[in-house]
Amino acid sequence: MVSAVTAKPFAPRRTARRPSIDYEGSEQATLFKWLQLAHPKAARLAYHVPNGGHRVKAVASKLKAQGVKAGVSDIVLPMARGGYFGLYIEFKATPPNDAVVSDSQQAFLMGVELEGYMALVCRGINEAMDVINGYMALPPTKAVRE
Repeated sequence: MVSAVTAKPFAPRRTARRPSIDYEGSEQATLFKWLQLAHPKAARLAYHVPNGGHRVKAVASKLKAQGVKAGVSDIVLPMARGGYFGLYIEFKATPPNDAVVSDSQQAFLMGVELEGYMALVCRGINEAMDVINGYMALPPTKAVRE
């Protein structure tokens, strides 16, 4: 016989949590694969800014000291087109898996736009491809050197 003192209370079985899916990251990786095929020169220059993600406090603090800033856009294409100096894209996954554009992201987009860059939010790979195709179709911006 089990005494009430030694018996352990019934613990309900934990249900396995579904692993979180990085919709944004997987779509963005597909976008960069497409970019290599559709615009190889742009693919050589375009890059992702790995600002997001969860980090240990010590690492986050170290990165912040090294210049990491909240709100910096996900994708940068440093090719001057159509009078712009380059393109910044704040990439979100295709709805309904998209996230809200944060205040710091919105402020960054507005800041670089004021400096002469095209800066947009793209929700999903199709929107991002349309934006990049449209941007690449613009005539190159002529650099004036003195």
